Amino acid sequence: MASCCSSLESISSFEKLTLLRNEPRGTHKIHYDGSGDWDFILETQEAIDMSLVIPHYRARHQPVDHRLNLFVGAEAAPVKLRICRPVPRCKFYLEVHAATSNVTVWLPSDFRGHIRHSGRASYSAGFVNRMMANIRLNENFPDESGGDEVIVHTQGTVTFRMWDVHTSAPENPHRETWRRMFGCLKKAPETSIDWDFLLDD
Repeated sequence: MASCCSSLESISSFEKLTLLRNEPRGTHKIHYDGSGDWDFILETQEAIDMSLVIPHYRARHQPVDHRLNLFVGAEAAPVKLRICRPVPRCKFYLEVHAATSNVTVWLPSDFRGHIRHSGRASYSAGFVNRMMANIRLNENFPDESGGDEVIVHTQGTVTFRMWDVHTSAPENPHRETWRRMFGCLKKAPETSIDWDFLLDD
């Protein structure tokens, strides 16, 4: 996947203004855009708290093997981003660039693919319980499998959580924590889980 800088240079000023018009809050349904490298772009200095909904269908002119390409850019304000996918039919590539922001990403529980990140990472109980076995973390070679892929660049902290495809909602942290405590499920990678997420509103 090309970097966002080169991709933004490859589109017209009108297209760029259209793409960057997305608001940093609320729910946004993603649509295939065959005119450029990115199907969704948001760059802002404001705090981001949004849900990106992956469609359950393939657009009319969308290639069969096309992954929806999503870019979110921030500076120092916090980023909270939920990737909502009703069915696993449509794969996605998500790239988040944040200078010093703390980034929290909810990924669909049927995620299968590669995650690369900078910054200190933590993983919610639901993420470890139900997703970790299908994820490759910070592998150096390019991902050519065509599966899901997430890249997060930040000097802040990164938190990965689960968006439950069965309930179409973010994970229930208390239930997943109990499952983790008494179910002896998969061990978290390297860094310990940041249990402070249980205190979130």
